[in-house]
Amino acid sequence: MGKYPILETVHSPADIRKMDYQTLEKLCGEIREFLVETVSRTGGHLASNLGTVELTLAIHRVFHTPEDTVVWDVGHQSYTHKIITGRREQFSTLRQPGGISGFPKPGESVYDTFTVGHSSTSISSAYAAACANKMQGNGLCSVAVIGDGAFTGGMAYEALNNAGRSKTNLIIILNHNAMSISRNVGAFARYLAVIRSKPSYLRLKERTEKVLDHLPVIGPHMKETLRSSKSLLKFLLYHATFFEELGFAYFGPVDGHDLPALEQTLRRARELHSPAFIHVETTKGKGYEFAEKDPMAYHGVGGFDIETGNPDRPAMDSFSTVFGEKLSQLADQDDKICAITAAMKEGTGLSGFASAHKNRFFDVGIAEQHAVTFAAGLASKGFRPVFAVYSTFLQRAYDQILHDAAIGRLHVVLAVDRAGLVGDDGETHQGIYDVAFLSSIPGVQIFAPASYQELETLLERAVYRETGVIAVRYPRGSQPEGLPEPDSGDGDYRRLGESGKRAAVSYGRTFASLWKASRELEQPPAVYQLRKIYPLPEGLLEELIEFQEIFFFEEAEAVGSISEHLEAALCARGWKGRFEAATLPSAFIPQGRVPDLLAEYGLDQESIRRRLQEE
Repeated sequence: MGKYPILETVHSPADIRKMDYQTLEKLCGEIREFLVETVSRTGGHLASNLGTVELTLAIHRVFHTPEDTVVWDVGHQSYTHKIITGRREQFSTLRQPGGISGFPKPGESVYDTFTVGHSSTSISSAYAAACANKMQGNGLCSVAVIGDGAFTGGMAYEALNNAGRSKTNLIIILNHNAMSISRNVGAFARYLAVIRSKPSYLRLKERTEKVLDHLPVIGPHMKETLRSSKSLLKFLLYHATFFEELGFAYFGPVDGHDLPALEQTLRRARELHSPAFIHVETTKGKGYEFAEKDPMAYHGVGGFDIETGNPDRPAMDSFSTVFGEKLSQLADQDDKICAITAAMKEGTGLSGFASAHKNRFFDVGIAEQHAVTFAAGLASKGFRPVFAVYSTFLQRAYDQILHDAAIGRLHVVLAVDRAGLVGDDGETHQGIYDVAFLSSIPGVQIFAPASYQELETLLERAVYRETGVIAVRYPRGSQPEGLPEPDSGDGDYRRLGESGKRAAVSYGRTFASLWKASRELEQPPAVYQLRKIYPLPEGLLEELIEFQEIFFFEEAEAVGSISEHLEAALCARGWKGRFEAATLPSAFIPQGRVPDLLAEYGLDQESIRRRLQEE
């Protein structure tokens, strides 16, 4: 027998369906211990996964997976699902290069039914599966598991509105653990708190149905009448919820750590053969004391010591921290500055701003589209809004940037965090597309600081000296080492070194690698650092057109890249020299350590040195 005697017998959901509740309780303990042990080494999302162990087992025991479709929203809470669907032995490779993903991924397993990574998408995809089942007449169920944090996203409500009266075998499970990356906000969070405070709801509903079931002749008819009635009687007996008004049968709140209760509720919902909504309450971090006490620290965690519980916390020395501190300083002197985040207060460095300027800080929840239009609305009233958002999540608000902000030339500052490769979270989180989609919108300007000083300077410039939509993009983590001596940090670009024929150009994090690589060459090229990367400065084009060879190094997707824009602009001016660009491919970049990925794609110092040395 190994360290996990019960878990090691589980190779598929069929194995847990044979177990009694006493064995299952022990299995839950083993899974939690296994999760803590593994994530302490690999990093990952721990608190939410510790909270969904029983829920995951109940789902796989009641539903006939993988024939029944289960979609995990975001996928932060799907680790137990992966473990019991044949990937336990590979779990040590979680989020590692070539290993299993930290999110559901259909290429890994037939049990992973939909690619996820961004929030609020599960109901739409699960509803589509339910409609497909209905059209095929196969009688199968479709299940969406969504957290209360993801429920702040507008797409979830669009899907609810569309699915509620569909008469499909759709079951939505709300995992209510009061957990998102930042504290849940808004009316829905308060509404859940109200429902949570009335656990008598489900008990009253069950008792009423049991009484009616035992009434001869009229009982079943009365029960069906009450189910479909819009009358005051329904409200008095059932305390109708928002979800029932949308057409869902509502069950809950249910204790998410009570396996028998969970299974009973899931079975009842399955038997309805119509849309059902199950409200489950779980404890984030359950079973690991440190995670229960500080779930935020263990949401997305690096490695940590199991005995002491010391997690690798986000570095205080980071672009995000410098951004937040600088914005707060500007706001100290200007009551028109407002900060906006989409459930990422801590991650974007805005905690200090939120404390110091509470009335001008807006956490809109996981609602990037709303955030951009909200910022545009503030700008239209004379305020200076700054929306801090990860590059990968800004993608969701493309139309709002174009339609609601750029067309009206409204002054909105986008602080684009995690720009470039981000590593362990893989394809769904790489911040490598913002350059292409932002540069496609007329009037948008893009700045890319390489140092903390430049970030502070360019942020102030974006707030006060520019107009329209301004994006200031910067990478995750600390500023790179080995940068050249700083200048004012204010110019659109700067030139370092002299060379008659050759120039090398870069921006942001990659500029540091280019600069250090050029210092190792006997005949270094002229090195250009771009700070304003789009639109391209006229002065830059006038200088570069004098060179015979130009090399561009860029941590962004090739199509729509700044190097592509630059080559086209030079050729349009009649330039006939040699242009070489090293960019990221037009492909989805897998998970891996950022230094390793940069080396793989030719953007680390050594690769750049070799590229320039060969020429």
